[in-house]
Amino acid sequence: MTEPYAAKHYAARAQDYVASTVHSQGSDLDRVESLVAGKELGRVLDIGCGGGHVTYRLAPHVGEVVACDVTGPMLDAVAQEAARQGLSNVTTVQAPAEKLPFEHGSFDAVFCRFTTHHWSDALAGLREARRVLAPSGMALFIDVTAPPSALLDSWLQSMELLRDISHIRNYGVAEWASLLGQSGFVLQTIGTHRLRMDFKSWVARTKTPPERIAAIRSLQQAAPDDITRYFGIEADGSFMIDVSSFQVALV
Repeated sequence: MTEPYAAKHYAARAQDYVASTVHSQGSDLDRVESLVAGKELGRVLDIGCGGGHVTYRLAPHVGEVVACDVTGPMLDAVAQEAARQGLSNVTTVQAPAEKLPFEHGSFDAVFCRFTTHHWSDALAGLREARRVLAPSGMALFIDVTAPPSALLDSWLQSMELLRDISHIRNYGVAEWASLLGQSGFVLQTIGTHRLRMDFKSWVARTKTPPERIAAIRSLQQAAPDDITRYFGIEADGSFMIDVSSFQVALV
């Protein structure tokens, strides 16, 4: 099963994701915080919380944040960091996105950042997010998105899978719009930005073995000019990716 496999894969990497600069910074996190600041929301869910960076931004502004992830050690690391920051309103729950153990309509807002590409069934996960969201609630989904070109898409997925064998798929913007619609969400806004991935830290976070690092570098070095230009592949393997955020409400 994909969820236990992903949990096992990330168990030894928890502290790396808590400490990750890429995950702890960004304009998308500023947007997360701006959506809840001053709203006096009661209970908010962070699905696939990873290193907890969305949770830490939410907690000062809401009554309770539930940080949910499939990986137990990741949740332990989040709880420790939340305590270190003095965030006493953070609770953790271990569960896959596709089977959330919460009542219908039990959250005022749902957030999900950099995790959908690990889900075994994206549609099921999004439908669960909709199920647990209160009728007047809002949700924000953020993830790396695939380029519209089939060629560019194939190269991105290949690099991602070689780097992290729990990777399933980075969906394109059109795919996201379709999945959200099928899940019962109304898409309100889409935001996009580009993010530079420092190659050395990118593969270090997932503890990618040397043979797969070599395979990624071989792909990059053999890439057609169109690939090199689009991803901005640098001499050391660092490159650019597309990140999109999807703000939604219930139908």
